[in-house]
Amino acid sequence: MTTGRVNPNFRLEDQGIEGLGQVYYNLMEPALVSTALARGEGSLGKGGAFLVTTGKFTGRSPKDKHVVKTDSVADTIWWDNNAAMSPEGFDALYEDMLAHMKGRDYFVQDLVGGADPAHSINVRMVTELAWHGLFIRHLLRRPDREDLDEFTADFTVINCPSFQADPAKHDCRSETVIAMNFDQKLILIGGTEYAGENKKSVFTLLNYLLPEKGIMPMHCSANHAIGNPVDAAVFFGLSGTGKTTLSADPGRTLIGDDEHGWSDRGTFNFEGGCYAKTINLSPEAEPEIYATTEKFGTIIENMIFDEETFDLDFNDDSLTANMRCAYPLDYISNASKSALGGHPKNIIMLTCDAFGVLPPIARLTPAQAMYHFLSGFTSKVAGTERGVTEPEPTFSTCFGAPFMPRRPEVYGQLLRNKIAQHGATCWLVNTGWTGGAYGTGSRMPIKATRALLTAALDGSLAQAEFRKDENFGFEVPMGVAGVPDLLLEPRKTWEDKAAYDAQAAKLVTMFSENFQQYLPHIDDDVKAAAIG
Repeated sequence: MTTGRVNPNFRLEDQGIEGLGQVYYNLMEPALVSTALARGEGSLGKGGAFLVTTGKFTGRSPKDKHVVKTDSVADTIWWDNNAAMSPEGFDALYEDMLAHMKGRDYFVQDLVGGADPAHSINVRMVTELAWHGLFIRHLLRRPDREDLDEFTADFTVINCPSFQADPAKHDCRSETVIAMNFDQKLILIGGTEYAGENKKSVFTLLNYLLPEKGIMPMHCSANHAIGNPVDAAVFFGLSGTGKTTLSADPGRTLIGDDEHGWSDRGTFNFEGGCYAKTINLSPEAEPEIYATTEKFGTIIENMIFDEETFDLDFNDDSLTANMRCAYPLDYISNASKSALGGHPKNIIMLTCDAFGVLPPIARLTPAQAMYHFLSGFTSKVAGTERGVTEPEPTFSTCFGAPFMPRRPEVYGQLLRNKIAQHGATCWLVNTGWTGGAYGTGSRMPIKATRALLTAALDGSLAQAEFRKDENFGFEVPMGVAGVPDLLLEPRKTWEDKAAYDAQAAKLVTMFSENFQQYLPHIDDDVKAAAIG
């Protein structure tokens, strides 16, 4: 039995997925919320928000992501970063998952990845949980209802949290699995209720497909000047570094908060919504995002709330520090309707430095930009991945290693070529610690970060006097209006200068050792941009 709007010639049965219970095709938000409530998947919060917990998985499981090693991708996948799965293992996984699904109800959403129709892909999401259907309906782009009558998918994603993989039989690491088969145009997810796996699987897919078209896929947020899409900026960074917060600037138009492409026509959002962290969220610092937590259909994930009033506790991280809200892009008043922008004039690389060494902002040459992009230095913020309980310094190449199926140099060279072609200015922005390392210092003041970014984006920062950083060789401004001069020189913020010097030397060594892996694959000027 089926309900909902769908291409009559493209039902699940036409894809060989048979014997299911009731199949709900392309339900809209009210029906998804009411169905999820009827199934006991969560609670109705203030304003009609949907409150849900995801069990033991409150973050991604990057080590459980696999790519099927077929002849067509064997030479192009970065196997050091992507676990291989045999075609036989995948076939067994698919057969067993389909058997597990029989007789159960499922929810189908036919959606689009990519705001630029010249480069978008059609994705069919098949989810066991109604609220997962609501989540991905927010996070991907929704076709017009009448277009669903002709919709066919380029790729299909099946997410079945109640299914447990068998590592020995399915050639995977654990009972949790995310398996991508580019030949079969199929992604299978099992053993986890964490909704982020849905969107990140599509992001990984686009990260593989788009470079073949000369398009730079980016783990970044993006915005542009109000009324001027040509004046665009992108913000690279891992979760927790400030991508969503800093791009949601009321003085600029939001293109998107997490995933974008840079084509010959400019910047375009992959998504139709936002997936924002809510820990310590406040109406004063982030009023637009805060307001979404009491809007109809917003998914509130893994937050503690009062069982009588349904008031959310933004400070209680007893479930996870990775608590989030997911909502459609149009819930942000200054969001772009087209989700398109021009070629970035400014590229911001956000890093959360738990060592307390890096300055709050630095200007990079194109070669330095590629160096820091490939390095991807930051700190994993508590809760974003399983087992991370406090900031951990890490190098995540391209500021998104878990989602990079190709070798990093592919993306680094694409970025470098785009910068050279369009003349973007690159900035490294530290939203981490100052005055000491994690546990001693304090988090970089967000007001200072916003002031520095405003100066960078309006062009005034380029007129400042700069000094050369003795550790990293990039340029650091000597003074910026609204920012204490002391903050611009990290060493001066430390009481123990010798301790700072030791930390800086340690970080320099970490950068150097990490970058050794890229030396055989890059040009001499990028090698020269390495610390010196």
